[in-house]
Formats: sequence, structure tokens, C-alpha cells
Amino acid sequence: MHQATHMLATDLDGTLVGDKNSLQDLLTYYKEQTYAVSLIYITGRHFQSALSLMEAEQLPRPDILVTDVGTEIYIGETFEKDREWASRMSTGWVPEQIEAVASRIPGMQKQPLPVTSRCSYYVGNDQQAEEFKRQLDEEGISHKFIYSGGRDVDILPAESGKGQALQYILSKYRLGKTKLLVAGDSGNDRDMLTLGYPSVIVGNAQPELLECPESPLIYRSTKGFAGGIQEAWQHFHS
Repeated sequence: MHQATHMLATDLDGTLVGDKNSLQDLLTYYKEQTYAVSLIYITGRHFQSALSLMEAEQLPRPDILVTDVGTEIYIGETFEKDREWASRMSTGWVPEQIEAVASRIPGMQKQPLPVTSRCSYYVGNDQQAEEFKRQLDEEGISHKFIYSGGRDVDILPAESGKGQALQYILSKYRLGKTKLLVAGDSGNDRDMLTLGYPSVIVGNAQPELLECPESPLIYRSTKGFAGGIQEAWQHFHS
């Protein structure tokens, strides 16, 4: 990773994955370049779900896999868990208190996840999400609140998220000079798309992501899914 010259840091569902033809075109395009493109997958899926998707879609194995909306990081060929990041995530994290607040809000449904590094829920409308956030703040619970897709609420450790996880990786491996592209399609990608690196909002993005402020470093592709990644890569790095 320290020697990486070009890197794609991308969400999976709705971004890299979703259109098989454009995905194959992107992978072929990368193989045709004179440089290697290192891969970081940054997904809301939990670890086993991400592995299942990678197998089903025949995705190339990434150098780093970030799961659970940035709360867990797995490194290298064997996907060894990054213990330093895990320690950071456990500081001040109180999932039992978050669940107690959620149980008081009618209509919220807890997502069944095999992890405790985040608390995730389905909500029926914006008002439920807003009331959940209000009560968490009122209780003084340290957290990060992400609402995306009009139904998904992720409660994360305060210092976590896809953007913070990516920034941690770039700093840890001293990748400041690497030619990077960050790609996403929904609200939980926003903090990594606005870090100040070349980024792409793919053409099929969720409405909440379209509210990102204009920036020369945020490319809004006309193509969706992996086609949008390739379009942005050629814009920034060809």
C-alpha cells in the first residue's frame, strides 16, 4: 500500500456494483493502463455480507476492505482487522443506550446485524429519523447520525464514518501523493466525497447526495454505477 500510485476508494452497492457491463468495462480499462490501481472498498455492508457480494459479482480483491459504514477496517490479503481503528471505535461507544432510545420511537425497526460496532435501523419517514436524532442528542449520547436513502439510519461511534476511515487509511499508509478517486452514491458516502480529494457522485446517486455543494473536486457523472467511476477517472487522471 505504501507504494500505491493510483487508487480507487469506492462504495459497493449502487456505485461499483449495479451494472455488470459497466463494471466489466471499468475493470478492463484499469487493466489496460500502464499503472496498477489499488482498491479500497468502503461499504455499509458487514464483513461477511461484503465478502458474499465480492464473490457473487466476481470483484477483484481489494487491498483494504472497510465495512459497516466505516466502523471496521480489514487489511491485506487475509483481511486482518485493524486493531488500532477498532480500539478507537470502542471509545465512548454505548450501543445499549442507543437501543434504549430507539425502542421508545414507534415504527422504527432494528436492522438484524451480526456486529455491535454500529446500530442501524429502518424508519418509515423523515419525522421518525428527526425524532430519533433529537432524543439521542437530548440524552447526551456520543454518536454520529447518518440518514440515507429515505429509510436507513446508521448510528456510529462519533469519530467514525466512511470519510474518517478513509482519512485514517491515507494517513497510516502515507498515501498523500497517490492519485486517488473516491466514489459513492448515497448519503452515507457524503463525508468521504467531501474530504477534498478527487471524487465522483455517480449518475444514479440518491437525491440526498445531490445536495453536496459544488466543488471542482466533486465530479457529477452523467453515467451511473461503474460507468460513472470510469467517466470521472478519465476526467481527473487520464
